[in-house]
Parts: sequence; C-alpha cells; structure tokens
Amino acid sequence: MVLFCFSKGDDNVGVALLTCPVLMASDILLYQSDLVPVGEDQKQHLELTRELAERINHLYGGRKWKKLGGRGGSIFKVPEPLIPPAGARVMSLTDGLSKMSKSATSDQSRINLLDSKDAIANKIKRCKTDSFPGLEFDNADRPECNNLLSVYQIITNKTKEEVAHECQDMNWGTFKTVLTDALIDHLHPIQTRYEEITSDPGYLDQVLAEGASKAADIADVTLGNVYQAMGFLRR
Repeated sequence: MVLFCFSKGDDNVGVALLTCPVLMASDILLYQSDLVPVGEDQKQHLELTRELAERINHLYGGRKWKKLGGRGGSIFKVPEPLIPPAGARVMSLTDGLSKMSKSATSDQSRINLLDSKDAIANKIKRCKTDSFPGLEFDNADRPECNNLLSVYQIITNKTKEEVAHECQDMNWGTFKTVLTDALIDHLHPIQTRYEEITSDPGYLDQVLAEGASKAADIADVTLGNVYQAMGFLRR
C-alpha cells in the first residue's frame, strides 16, 4: 500500500498531518497487529493508532457490540511498540546527530542492504569521526563514535559491554576496517537470498499472491466486525 502525504503551503500543512498518520493507523489496525516494530523517534506515531483502537473499542465494543450480534469485547487489538534494546535509532554516517534515512540526499549517509563490498568500504572509510583517543559509548561529545559502535554491536550480535571492551583501545583506522568487514559479512546472506528470490519471478509472484490472500482474509474479518459493531449494513 502506498501512502501519500500532500503539503503545499501553510494552508495545507494539516492535510499531511491527518492523512499519513490515519492511513498508517488503518494499516496497523486492519490486520490486528500485536506488536509494531518502530524506532524510538517513531513511538509517538503509534500512539495515534493506540488511541483510535481504544476509542473505537470503548464506543462500539463490549456489550454494545454483543447486542448487535457480535462476539463482544474489543474490536481492535491495541498494538504495543516493539523497540529493540540496541539500534532503536541508527544515525547518519555523515552526521551523528541526524537519523540515518533512505530519503537523505547523500547516499554516503547510509548503508543500503544491496551495497557492494567496495561501496560499503568507501562509505565507512569516509564516514564522520572525531579526534578523541580510543572509542567509547555514551559520550555526548562523541555522537559519531556512539553511533558507529552501536552499529557494530547490532550486526555482530554482541553485548554493549563486549563491544566497549573490544574497541576501547582501537584507533579509527583499525575500527573502520573491523566495522567494514562486519558489515560485509552481515549483509552477505541477505544479498545472496535477495538474488535467489529475484532470479525466480514465478516464485516471487506466488509468495506475494499467497501473502495477499492471507492478508485479505484477516482484513475481511476485521472490516466485518467494524461494520457490525457500528451498525452498518455490509454489501
């Protein structure tokens, strides 16, 4: 599903604020999601979804719905955010204070899943660092250092303490080589699987069709419940 946000001039700012969050909430609620993977900075977007679910459940669920022939109880699940303990917000390679984003102007600011080995090496080689000795987490004066160590922690599945001990005496040249190799190793199976899937269009179409059918079944039940609980006739 493609979500469109329109904002043209000050008079239409409200349109973007209303359309995107509501459409996102619809996607989440329609499929009765229990958990929604989000970053720390996106948690507030999920709050609208939660508020909508709770409001609809309160107004139309429970005994009110049961009187109309429904099962009663909650119409929508109230989803919880799923925020990883590490890497909940990965920052840009060119600015440790800005979020890494696929929409950023510079491709140097991020690692893409399909980046080649040379591209990854080049981006890490050129990424922003600092002039402090050693490497450490959680120093407010070293956002890039904290970010790159966090990236290394995520892709190696090591603990924060393990990474801190391993890298504390490294210089940037040594660490960048270690990080580059780790990124390449981490992305290799993903890239290999991507090539396998895209090389067989028939298989990909089959998976998409099966997924669409399962999603439609879930959505159909949810929509039927909403119509019934709100007293609408479904054609």
